[in-house]
Amino acid sequence: MKISSAVQHKIYTLDTIKKQLAVWHMLQKKVVFTNGVFDVLHHGHIASLTEAASHGDILIVAVNGDASVKRLKGPNRPINNENARVLLLANLLLVDAVIVFTDDTPLQLIQNILPDVLVKGGDYSIEQIAGAADVIAAGGKVILANMVNNVSSSIIINAMQQK
Repeated sequence: MKISSAVQHKIYTLDTIKKQLAVWHMLQKKVVFTNGVFDVLHHGHIASLTEAASHGDILIVAVNGDASVKRLKGPNRPINNENARVLLLANLLLVDAVIVFTDDTPLQLIQNILPDVLVKGGDYSIEQIAGAADVIAAGGKVILANMVNNVSSSIIINAMQQK
């Protein structure tokens, strides 16, 4: 899949995001991190990303890789492969950086990035959030985002399969 140069600069590897983080820190930017599968992007995702972005200057979105999604959600997921999900997120104006992680949780990625703010959906407790202890220990904050009721990729996919 060809990715336009307009969004290519928003798609990172661990090595490239570490270099960019140095620039953002030098510019005293507050870095916010959130993560998820983002399969079948919906208005609940947009609400969550908008809330996350409101807590800082730079929003990094980490996306579960395809193998990780299959392990977590089952063999029929994801519906959209990681390249498509990354491309959709990179095209959102409120997203500054997108990175794929292959583990079941983004713990190692969070430990490498150590964002100023870690945001996860309100369906988690802080104790359940991968990397929360590391962010707090480094002086950062963990925020539970408001959830949009009765909307999720799984609900949408199930509804489509029943039609």
